[in-house]
Amino acid sequence: MIYLNNVSKTYPNGTVGIKPTSLSIEKGEFVFITGNSGSGKSTLLKLMLKEIEPTHGKISINNKEITKLRRRQVPYLRRDIGVVFQDFRLLPNKTVYENVAFAMQVVQATNKEIRRAVPVVLGLVGLAKKARCYPHELSGGEQQRTAIARAIVNNSPILIADEPTGNLDPATSWEIMTLLQDINLRGVTVIVATHEREIVNVMKKREIEVNSGMIVKDIYEEGYEDEMEYHQVPL
Repeated sequence: MIYLNNVSKTYPNGTVGIKPTSLSIEKGEFVFITGNSGSGKSTLLKLMLKEIEPTHGKISINNKEITKLRRRQVPYLRRDIGVVFQDFRLLPNKTVYENVAFAMQVVQATNKEIRRAVPVVLGLVGLAKKARCYPHELSGGEQQRTAIARAIVNNSPILIADEPTGNLDPATSWEIMTLLQDINLRGVTVIVATHEREIVNVMKKREIEVNSGMIVKDIYEEGYEDEMEYHQVPL
């Protein structure tokens, strides 16, 4: 689903974001990208989202070489990728329902499609009763759930979460990770950039560790379901 072939990125000031790297992420995988601040993991995500261009190499997503996409084609690429940020990035003057609906309006969904899809996805993330609330009326966890609903409402096959638990307390962090796991079990490829070592250790998903612009570890461990169950918080 995602393939980087000998990709590197050097910024105009000479800073090396990513050294020559090849990487593949298959459909339906759940992958953690880990590394300290400045390690290169943010550069890796931005390359996947085509927010920046590689200095060298090729990137393919869903069998499309995105390095060859023209600017006007980029919005169509991003319909296939839902994104969740650490700081939620909700529209403060819109309700939960309107924030999620806005993601569908951007891709020109019909009002009928919006009325059908938004309540379903709000139910999935446990916010059916919060549809008319504004972001300032929500807890941090509820705001992040809203951001996740917005990211998946268009049925994007890929979900990228950049430090999704960075502003949350430990209990709420586990709620969010349990929700992301449930979304992954529905067939969505989930990529989570995080520095939360405990979450990575307990969930035992594939881990790609980046250090000084290089992938220094790429490990997939099985047998994660039993350990994850211990930390699950009811949705």
